[in-house]
Amino acid sequence: MGLEELVPDGILTTTVEKMVNWARRSSLWPATFGLACCAIEMMATSASRYDLARFGAEVFRASPRQADLMIVAGRVSKKMAPVLKRIYDQMPEPKWVISMGACASCGGIFNNYAIVQGVDTVVPVDVYVPGCPPRPEALIYGIMKLQEKIDRQSLKRPDPLPSSEPPPVRGPAA
Repeated sequence: MGLEELVPDGILTTTVEKMVNWARRSSLWPATFGLACCAIEMMATSASRYDLARFGAEVFRASPRQADLMIVAGRVSKKMAPVLKRIYDQMPEPKWVISMGACASCGGIFNNYAIVQGVDTVVPVDVYVPGCPPRPEALIYGIMKLQEKIDRQSLKRPDPLPSSEPPPVRGPAA
């Protein structure tokens, strides 16, 4: 059964929101941001055995201005946190973050002064992938969960952006 049999007239109707969300979830471009041992598992995810290309996320970008997904793979030191935040800020909207591994999610076994105890204190996280290190299948599952979240997003802003100008001062009514 081909598409021609399902849609005999060749015309589909849908909403702009559904089409935009389909395009966004089907073409995620992750930033290359591996910090520790989880990065090896992240690299294995895009290799031929697991083939992340099936989910439209195979294009790891070296420039944050071309990426819309940051996969924080590994422990984040306090020295690296401002760099991570700067890279996140340089990514265009809409952007998403996956926290990969126990170290990125909660500091892991490194409960000390040098390691950030959860990357969500630096950038907002959309999906947490547990494990030490998580297997490539776990990262693929996390990407699938992120795609489900993207499908539910609305194109409408919940509230207008704050204005940089103060509101006008109104005098007494005349």
